Amino acid sequence: MPVTPPFRTEVTRILDVLGDAPDREALVHQGRPTTAGQLRDLTHRLARAMRARGIDRHHTVTLLSGNLPEAIAARYAANLVGCRVNQLYTKLPAETQAVMVRDVETHALIVDPRHADRAAEITGRAPVGTVLVLGPGAAGPDLLALAAAEPTDPFPSRARPQDVRTIRHSGGTTGHSKGICISYGQVRPFGPDLSGDPSHPPRLLVCTTIAHAAGQLTDKVLRVGGSVVLLDDFDAGAVLAAIERERITDVFLMPPLLYQLLDHPQSEYTDTSSVRRITYGGCQVSPARLTDAIRRFGPVLVQLYGQHEAGIVSVLDAEDHDPSRPDRLRSVGRIAPGYQVEIRDESGRVVPAGVPGEVCVSSDSLMQGYWKQPELTAAVLRDGRLHTGDVGYLDDEGYLYIVDRLKDLINTGGGHVYTSEVEDLLNSHPLVRQSAVFGIPDADQVERIHAVVVPVPGARLDADELRNLVRTRRSPLHEPAHLTFRSALPLTDAGKPDKRLLRRQATTR
Repeated sequence: MPVTPPFRTEVTRILDVLGDAPDREALVHQGRPTTAGQLRDLTHRLARAMRARGIDRHHTVTLLSGNLPEAIAARYAANLVGCRVNQLYTKLPAETQAVMVRDVETHALIVDPRHADRAAEITGRAPVGTVLVLGPGAAGPDLLALAAAEPTDPFPSRARPQDVRTIRHSGGTTGHSKGICISYGQVRPFGPDLSGDPSHPPRLLVCTTIAHAAGQLTDKVLRVGGSVVLLDDFDAGAVLAAIERERITDVFLMPPLLYQLLDHPQSEYTDTSSVRRITYGGCQVSPARLTDAIRRFGPVLVQLYGQHEAGIVSVLDAEDHDPSRPDRLRSVGRIAPGYQVEIRDESGRVVPAGVPGEVCVSSDSLMQGYWKQPELTAAVLRDGRLHTGDVGYLDDEGYLYIVDRLKDLINTGGGHVYTSEVEDLLNSHPLVRQSAVFGIPDADQVERIHAVVVPVPGARLDADELRNLVRTRRSPLHEPAHLTFRSALPLTDAGKPDKRLLRRQATTR
């Protein structure tokens, strides 16, 4: 009888790779390098320190941290112990973070010392059993000091395939979060494979929170023997300087942050020749700005479309980023291996190519469900498919197009308007850098179209001119009832335009 090989998690695979060349540089933060061996040893030490503090398999560990090497090691250590790991966006309000901490039944809160005051606010609203700090601090015992007393011998993974590995929150900016559960046994590739050539390993720049996609891309790069440079936050000038200084090959950006790179005065003077891949996704993108990016950075753009509930569903490869095909630039690419996508109407029937409907996804990579919300889980996981809530269509060549979220679809009373249609038109104006379109019900509960437009600096734009552009090139139905100008759009922690905030601001004026 064949012997079943022991179960190996993603983290155990990463740690094996780190051990293959322990002296190479794995992480860099604020000029401080961490070798592969140091990261591996710290992970094993932290796992032992966690167990000594009573943290065990099936416990939830919540991380409140910036982009620290120690935070990456702490996440890996919690995975070795077999915990459920929940990572908070640091810029959310304390009350929202407390809801998340309470929702996932946090056993231990692990805190970046820089966020000790916020940790006190959170635990004042949602008490947890254990608070540990990644360094000296008043919030709790120093986990790094505890780990330093532990041996570096490999800590055997306690995780099992069916155990919940991560709980990622969606919809948290409303305060009513959904905890998306992914198991240790699920394989969720984060986009196309990276080069495993040891002579040309990837060098990733992380400039957005590791609680989001940048954390998943970090795992992917470390697993193929690459290295990661960590910035504390996104600043376009600092990102450009780091790309040149560190000879960065890979970076992940939300579209609004990509636009900021393009528009920075140092962009055209920065050597970005080392960049092999700029991965982007997470929100609607402007084909006009993508064309600018292709001309500036070359054929290195790769778009990913997915959801925490599903993983990466489709990929628009670099070769598909053709400025002569603006229609293709509106696509989110071809369906990724291991996924099947159907477009269904309100009755659940599959619609033909070119007809919009809800994007429904089948895959072994779908979430297990929402944490302790069976009714909500049953509402989106039906007949073996995830009903994504995204409106899209497939073309005759199998490319997927996303035109809106069902909840963002604007019902004007005279018909439905996709926000992407209006945003694309506004963004096509040569003096418009970016726009955000959303609906707000009036006193009669009829939704009115609101548009917030970011002009090119120094440009004088007329609201009536932009309304006329939309009206004549699309229809009077699509014309914004309210159009305002801003120097920049507010962004979420992940780097998406914060339409929830824009709606609240518009309704309180």
